Amino acid sequence: MSSIVIVGAGECGGRAALQLRERGFDGSISLVGTETLAPYERPPLSKDGIVAAAGPKFIMDLAGYDDRGIDLKLGTSAVAIDRQTKSVALSNGEKLAYDRLLLATGARPRPLPDTFGTSPRVMSLRTHADAMRINAHLGGGKRIVIIGGGFIGLELAAVARGLGATVTVIEGLPRILSRGVPHEIAAAVAARHYSAGVEIVCDSRLESISPTDRDVLVQMAGERTIEADLVVVGIGSIPNVELAEKAGLAVENGIRVDDRLRTSDPDIFAAGDCCSFPIKHYEGRRVRLESWRSAQEHGMLAAANLLGAEEPLAAVPWFWSDQFDLTLQVAGLADPSSHSVKRDLGNGAFIIFQLDDAGRLLAASGIGPGNSIARDIRLAEMLIASGKAVDAASLALPDIKLKSLLAA
Repeated sequence: MSSIVIVGAGECGGRAALQLRERGFDGSISLVGTETLAPYERPPLSKDGIVAAAGPKFIMDLAGYDDRGIDLKLGTSAVAIDRQTKSVALSNGEKLAYDRLLLATGARPRPLPDTFGTSPRVMSLRTHADAMRINAHLGGGKRIVIIGGGFIGLELAAVARGLGATVTVIEGLPRILSRGVPHEIAAAVAARHYSAGVEIVCDSRLESISPTDRDVLVQMAGERTIEADLVVVGIGSIPNVELAEKAGLAVENGIRVDDRLRTSDPDIFAAGDCCSFPIKHYEGRRVRLESWRSAQEHGMLAAANLLGAEEPLAAVPWFWSDQFDLTLQVAGLADPSSHSVKRDLGNGAFIIFQLDDAGRLLAASGIGPGNSIARDIRLAEMLIASGKAVDAASLALPDIKLKSLLAA
C-alpha cells in the first residue's frame, strides 16, 4: 500500500493521519479539509473557547504535519470518488489516487425550514469561523435567543449569560435534553440555568423570524414576540453523506460501516460524525454519535484498520458537557424505558444508572460541580463494557464503591 487519502480534516481525520505515521506507515497521506485551518478541537467552540483570543485548540501545528510528511490540502473540497480508478476529485481540479480512502466528512448544523428565510443575525455553530461571528454579538446588554435546548445550545447559553447577555432558550419538546439524558439530569441543568437568569421556554412552536434594521424579531406561538440581537439555531445536525452517496456507498443515518469502520467498499472506510456503526454492548444496535471522544477513537481505530489490523469497535459511548459550574457526563446510551437507580453523591452531585431486565448496566448519567462524578462515571463505563449483571440496590448506595461491583 502506497497512498492513503483522508477526506475531512477535523478531529477524526486529523487523528487518523497522525496515527498512520505513529503506526509506521511510510506511504503518502493526503488530508483534505474544506476549512482553511489545520484540524482543531470543536468542543471549546460552544464553551469558553468561543471567547478565547488565542484562536482554536489545534491538534497539531502546521509544522508537525509537514515534519510527518502529511500533505494538508486545506480550503479544498472532495467533489467525487471514482471507485473504479480509485481516485478522489477535488474542487481545485486536482485528482488524488488512493489505495485506501477514509471519509471523515463530519456533519453540518440542521437549518430551520426555508420558510424562516435568512438573516446575518441568524447563525449556527459548527466551525471556528461560526464561533467568531457569534462572539461579535456576545456581551453585556446583548439579547440572545437560542433555538434548541440541546447540549450546544445550552453550553452557549451559559457562556453568553456569563458575559452578561440576556438569554432565552426555545425548545419545541416538553423538556430540554430530551434525547440525551434522563429527566432528573435535565431538570438539574434547567434549574442551574434558571438560577443564572437564563429563560428556558419548552413545548413552544416558533412561527417566524423577522430581521429589522437593528435586530431580529422572533415570533412564537401564542403571540409572544422576542427582540434579539442574535438568534443561534441549534436543532441537531445532518451527516455529510453526499460524497459517499454519489459514489454508491451504503448510507443509513450516516455512511453505513461495519464494526471495523469499513464501508460497503472494502477499500473505503468512514469514521466520526458522518458514519453509523454497530455497538456490540447493545446487541449490535446501529448508532451515529457526535462526540469529541468518539471522533478521537474512530480516528485511531480507522488508522489501524486502514493498515489491515482488523480491530473491532469496542469503546462504550461517552459524552460530557460543562455548563456554568456543573459538569455533566454520560456513559453508554440512555434508555428511558429501562429501570433507573439514583446514586446521591452529596453537594448536588448525583448519577442516574439505567439497567436492563437482566440487571446489566446500559447507561450512567451524572451531574455535579467540578469533577465530582468523573470517577464513578469512568467505573460505570467499565461496568457497561463488562456486560456483568449488577445489584441495583448497591448502585444506589454511595458507601458501596463501584470498583467493588466491577471486581465482583
